[in-house]
Amino acid sequence: MRTSKSLAAAGCCAVLVAGATAAPAAHARDTSAPPRLTDEQGRTLTLRGWNVEDKTHRGDQALSAITERTFRDLRAHGFGFARLLVFWDDLEPVRGQYSQAYLRTIERVLDWAHRYDVRVLIDAHQDVFGPAFGHRGIPAWATRTDGLPFTPHPDDWFSEYYEPAVQRAFTHLYEDEDLRRAQAGMWRVLAARFARHPAVFGYDLINEPMGEFRPGEDPATAARRIEAEQLTPMYNRLARAVRAADRRHWVFVEPTPAVGEGVPTGLGRIKDPRTVYAPHFYNTAMEAGADYDPSAGWIEAYESAVTAYPKKYRVPVVVGEWGPLNGELPHMGRFYTDALASLARYTSGWAGYVWCYGGGYCAADADGRLRGNKKLMATPYARAVAGRVRAQTYDPATRTYRLGYVADGGTTRLSLPTEAGRWRITVAGARVRGLDVRARAGATVTVTVAPRA
Repeated sequence: MRTSKSLAAAGCCAVLVAGATAAPAAHARDTSAPPRLTDEQGRTLTLRGWNVEDKTHRGDQALSAITERTFRDLRAHGFGFARLLVFWDDLEPVRGQYSQAYLRTIERVLDWAHRYDVRVLIDAHQDVFGPAFGHRGIPAWATRTDGLPFTPHPDDWFSEYYEPAVQRAFTHLYEDEDLRRAQAGMWRVLAARFARHPAVFGYDLINEPMGEFRPGEDPATAARRIEAEQLTPMYNRLARAVRAADRRHWVFVEPTPAVGEGVPTGLGRIKDPRTVYAPHFYNTAMEAGADYDPSAGWIEAYESAVTAYPKKYRVPVVVGEWGPLNGELPHMGRFYTDALASLARYTSGWAGYVWCYGGGYCAADADGRLRGNKKLMATPYARAVAGRVRAQTYDPATRTYRLGYVADGGTTRLSLPTEAGRWRITVAGARVRGLDVRARAGATVTVTVAPRA
């Protein structure tokens, strides 16, 4: 999602600044941080990558903007994670008829990801509900508006979420039993088809869900009610639908976009042991074209607010989208440095928005080189740590990554941006071969990765 001036006009930013306190400045994690993602071997995981999408093409041409090059270039820059946008309206264009061609196309994309060792999160994406309102997501046949009005806002599309017809459509999706069954059925089809695909890491159950405001409700109050009363039961229903076909992969749950501005979520417990909290990380003013203001304390306030839920329910965090439209304003280098340090404190990873070749939000230029300050996102890191992490830091000034851990006898795997220059890996307490570090159980291991002189 690209936010706009709409949220600022609705007062979300004021709630954020007034209700939050500053987060600690240290780069290393503290013991009160949310838990970390792990794999089947018990290794501590870090996901870093990009959203991968094609919102333009449909039908026979669906996802055609995503190619093998997408994943080859991702991997070359050291990214091992992709959030793949898929659309219910493409999967089930006619009620009860699932497109086998679309499923094959998704599978082809996943095959490319696996070829380049990129983990994929399958995201059931919606923007302004779906095609009934000129966007993508929930099919037109599943859109019920009770005849309420809808006025397009072509210069400020996010404000269309506040149109009465769009808000009522969300209410019906959450409350109508037949639509609940249809949404769960869609997820059973996806999970059954891709549960065994080696590239799949998890399922993002719905992108940036919204809802219907009640008369007199401010946006923050409405968001917390929608999250508590409608999103929490929906996520539990959809998690059960996924588990009917796939017991292994993670399910990702998102709050409303208000939480992306740092408003604490009203979500309740998701009764699935493999749940990931997946907020988005956008600043309304920056999305409207403003430069980053380090003195405003926005990142610190966001971190303080957004970590309350994962700490309470002991679930890991992966930020599903982040990154400004214009990353080249005077203070944006500072923004990326501050944002990456903050994300390292409490998340198990993130996906930037968006991997494409061009201007605006695009990560890369036409030749596949990272654009401007987006280069700061490509750093050395450990994709999987086999042991208990004691410290993990990155110094952007020297481009030096340091990892300390107590080994459990497994293999720790590093990731390096190969096109950002040559690297020197120094290891104490273990053996290193390529990007794999092996140590006996109980050994204290230190890893340093720095550019070669």
